[in-house]
Amino acid sequence: MVKYRFIFLFSILLMCIAVVTYAAKDDATVEGEWKLEDLDVADTSGKGLDGTVVGDPEIVEGPVGSALLFDGIDDGVQLPNDVGINTIAQPDFYTDRTIACYFNCDDVDIADHKQTLYEEGGATRGFNLYVFDGEVYVGAWNRAEYNWDGAWPSVAIESGVWYHVAMVLRDTTNAVEADKYELWLNGELIASEDGGALYGHGAAIGIGYVNADTVFHDEVISGTDVHYFGGAVDEVIVYNSAFDAADLAEYAEAVVSVEPQDKFTTTWATLKAQRTLR
Repeated sequence: MVKYRFIFLFSILLMCIAVVTYAAKDDATVEGEWKLEDLDVADTSGKGLDGTVVGDPEIVEGPVGSALLFDGIDDGVQLPNDVGINTIAQPDFYTDRTIACYFNCDDVDIADHKQTLYEEGGATRGFNLYVFDGEVYVGAWNRAEYNWDGAWPSVAIESGVWYHVAMVLRDTTNAVEADKYELWLNGELIASEDGGALYGHGAAIGIGYVNADTVFHDEVISGTDVHYFGGAVDEVIVYNSAFDAADLAEYAEAVVSVEPQDKFTTTWATLKAQRTLR
């Protein structure tokens, strides 16, 4: 009896370990990685999704190597559609997704337009990350199939400071369920909201601007080449796995540790003082 009880408990332990592993970063699920080291905008994930520069961005120093500086007027990067990001065949929907980047906004208080860091999809389904009126937002919506109107958690930020922002869709189904959509800033979980899986969404993908249609927290955008970001962006990644706290903390190290050089960095104490939940 003791032997069988041990086997049963050991099996439960293995199941728990498997769940934890599944919920973390899986390198096999990388769908795009743009380090933005130069104007070639190469995809280093191995998927071959090289970007095309729009406008005339500059190369500047970033938290990890170089970054691209966008003027907020007509600079950006156009990315190609891909079966792993937005035009899936099988399965019918994405259950897990992590989209993240480093950014440094020149003026976070701009309120006459959104400053888009990344967007994919369109008015029916999609994801986006953007800055507006002193806050950074991460958005997701699926307004067909099971009618998820969307979620746009946000957090206060400051101008001229490097941050690492991430949105995580975690272990979803084709239904709206609690605590499935997350906003992370500098390795800390800021908000967890209702969410669901995302079905295929073939509209264009953009870094630094809205390439073609999107949905913000307060409006639906039907248009192209709008809502440009002013500032620097570095290391945009897209994975079809849900990063955990340890994964995101590793990325955040580049912006939360004190560097010997005079770079755009900040300490944990400063971040906690400036962070305000809506």
